[in-house]
Order: sequence, then structure tokens, then C-alpha cells
Amino acid sequence: MNKSYVIWNNKGGVGKSTITFHIASMYAEKNQDRNVVVIDMCPQANSSMMLMGGGTEAESRLQELIIGDVPKTVVGYLTDSVLKNDTRDVDKYLLKLQETNPKLPSNLFLMSGDGNLELIAPLLAERANAAPLSSTDSPWVEIHSIIKKFTQRPLFDKPTTFFIDTNPSFSIYTQIAILSGQKLLVPINADDSSIYAISGLFNLIWGSERTHPVYGNYTFAGKVDTFKMERPKIALLLGNRFTQKMGAAHAFKALSQEAVKKMFLEYKQNKSRFVENPLNIETQQEFERAYSCELRDFNSAGVVAANQGLPLSKMLDQGRYTVYEQEIQVSKIQRDLCHEVIEALVARL
Repeated sequence: MNKSYVIWNNKGGVGKSTITFHIASMYAEKNQDRNVVVIDMCPQANSSMMLMGGGTEAESRLQELIIGDVPKTVVGYLTDSVLKNDTRDVDKYLLKLQETNPKLPSNLFLMSGDGNLELIAPLLAERANAAPLSSTDSPWVEIHSIIKKFTQRPLFDKPTTFFIDTNPSFSIYTQIAILSGQKLLVPINADDSSIYAISGLFNLIWGSERTHPVYGNYTFAGKVDTFKMERPKIALLLGNRFTQKMGAAHAFKALSQEAVKKMFLEYKQNKSRFVENPLNIETQQEFERAYSCELRDFNSAGVVAANQGLPLSKMLDQGRYTVYEQEIQVSKIQRDLCHEVIEALVARL
């Protein structure tokens, strides 16, 4: 039984890649009976570089993956799929991360991000919008299902959990990524624009309340409805402090509460858009306990983890690390608190 989680919000800078790195590495550590695959559907490939060890070495490794005859990246897999090439050998597209970053578990794999996603986006869109050749032909569904079908394949010798990192844009490769996940994790920052983005998220994925009479059927939501495709269900709202610079904790709480309120109003109107919960949720407080998770500001632990591809569990008790010629110390207390937060989040997946 494969599982798939897509991490997306239509706002940049909310920590999607950082969250992907931490939950994927922790999930792999805690679930040795499963393979874990990160699919990086963002041209910036930030989560890929963290997973490959961070820094300039990871950047060089990424370039090696991109320039191959068949890129060992999402672009390689998407291109081969569009061209109807043989994609059965998953080793052509997946990197066993422990071979590149020994600090990661042996059951963690990566389909790397690739800047050329931007370049092939017009090709994907052109193929998706091509005229059907027969009554059974559906180019839009075929293109938008490429990664979803990959997440449903049996890989190696164990069931697999996929974590799909995304770009905040609503480009075709982001649409493909969103439709690939069974469950949706929504990171937000403690700022007003993150709260406004929640409405945009619902409008983009499910459509606005009133369908436009002219172009309504041509939107992503309209196409998904027409072809009766499955959307991911919202599993958790992640109150993220990785990039939070507001200072006082109560300021963060006030804004995160507003985001929870907005999401709760959506829940009351459309419960089917959320992962089913056995409890009878009637209040915002009950909704918050069931569907939200507050992450803490990782500060120096987050800087070191991202720069060196270092999972929290592998940080030393009193670690001193060099990041771009600057010495950074991560205290055991800070590391343990950060570790507990990610551990609690992974336990809910």
C-alpha cells in the first residue's frame, strides 16, 4: 500500500522544501519497513540539494544529474513518459540518497528537482491541451497523471511513501504535483499574505464558488471536475516558523489562529475536501487539534540542517558547525526541541 503526501501552498517562502527535507528524513528513520521517495517538483530543487548533503557539493551533484543523456531527475521521467519511452527501470530516475549523503537512512530515495522543468512546461501544456484522437483519448488526464501513476507503482521490495515538494506557482508541473498526492500538507507563515493565500489555494484546486461563464471550464478545477479526477485531501495545516521574523510568540499565535479560523470555515462548508476524521468536530478548537500542527523556529539548527543535509537526529549534543566560513553552535536543548516537533508531526502522518 503506497502512500503519497504533497506539500503545497500557493505562497512562496513558507518552508515547503525545508519541511519536506525534515519530515522525509525523519519518516524514513521511523519507518524502516517502507521505502521513502521524495519527488522534487520545483525547478529550484532546494529540497533535493538539502537531501544530497547541501552546500556546493550538492549543487555540483545536481548538475551531474541534470546533464545526463537521460536526466536522473523529474525532467528525465516526465520527458520519457511524454515520449512513450520505457520507464520501467526506476533506477534511471531515482537516487539512493545514502550513497550521496551517508547521514540519511538507507530506505530514502530522491527523484531530483531540475531547473529545466521551466523549459519543458510549454511542451507539457501543449501535449495536455492537444485535441483527443479518439473517444478514449484524454491528453489532459494523461499528462496530469504521469507522477500520480509513478506513486502507484510497486518499487523495490517494500511499500513506498512519497513526499512531493512543489513550487508556489500554479504552472502545469505544479498541477501535476498536486494531483499526485493522496493527502495535502499546507505550510503557512505567520503573516497576512499566508492567510490570504488560503482562499487562493481553495480557488485554484477546487474552483471559486461561482464558475465563470466563459473560461470556467478551462481552469484547472474545471478540467479536474470534467474528467472526474481525484484531488488530494487536506491532512494538516502546518504553522511554520522556519522563516518567521515577527519576534514575540503571541504575535505568531494570533496570526496562526486566524489561518486556522479561515481553514475551519472552509471545513464547515466542504468537509469532503479534508481527510476524514472519526471525531465529530464542531468547534474551531477541535478542528485545530485535528488538522493543525504548529512548528517551531529552528534558528541555527535549521541553518545547519539545510546547509549540510543533516537530519536533526544526527546533530551532535553540543555541535559546532562551519557554514560558509562562519562557526555556528547548535545547543542540545534547541536540537531536542526541534527533533520533538518533527517527530510529533511524522507520527501523525
